[in-house]
Amino acid sequence: MEHSNKMKAIKYIRPNAEFILNDNELTWLDQNQTEPTEAEIEAGWVAYQAAQQAEVEAQAVAKAALLAQLGITEEQAKLLLS
Repeated sequence: MEHSNKMKAIKYIRPNAEFILNDNELTWLDQNQTEPTEAEIEAGWVAYQAAQQAEVEAQAVAKAALLAQLGITEEQAKLLLS
């Protein structure tokens, strides 16, 4: 797993955790949360991606609802904002 993705996964499954990740080697510093296993990190990455996708979809639905409420198209909104 890519370093940045592993960081995101750990932060997602262990919010506010204290740790160091150097060259994919995890040094756990947190005294309040348990160190995640590799399986938990992998599952956390999948969950993180799903949460990000759900957020994108929710934003698209909200945007479409607002445009419908205003009675304008996305192109018209872009023209108004430019």
